Amino acid sequence: MADWEMRPASAADVEAVAELRAVVLRADLARLGRYDEHRVRQRLRDEFTPEHTWVIEAGGALAGCVALRPADDAHWLEHFYLDSSLQGRGIGSAVLRLLLERCDRDGIRVRLNALSGSRAQRLYERHGFAVETEEPVDVFMVREPAPAQVPARR
Repeated sequence: MADWEMRPASAADVEAVAELRAVVLRADLARLGRYDEHRVRQRLRDEFTPEHTWVIEAGGALAGCVALRPADDAHWLEHFYLDSSLQGRGIGSAVLRLLLERCDRDGIRVRLNALSGSRAQRLYERHGFAVETEEPVDVFMVREPAPAQVPARR
């Protein structure tokens, strides 16, 4: 796994993250007949909330981002993008584990939606997410908080 770190996002990150989103999602959105050069970036701009977002950096450069937005009955895992050249190296799993451990500790359910047929869906399933509903473009998934680990008694 490459050296990486997460830092809180700022409003200044929005354009770099919008560009990353466009690059990372292009193949899946094109496969689904949904790629639009402008819309793919604008959707991120419209939904970007720095206070719930972290930027992932590797080697001092933007490598990805992830958001965890509180909602009524769960937190929504959103805008989880990782530079394609870094995928498959364990960074996405490590980031996901970190966020899910926080949610587990606080007893919080996590929801997300992934693009139908994307590799990301398999990542989420490995981390305990189950499909709740499927639509032609989106797959909605949920993960209940893991029960607290009770220390072993001697």
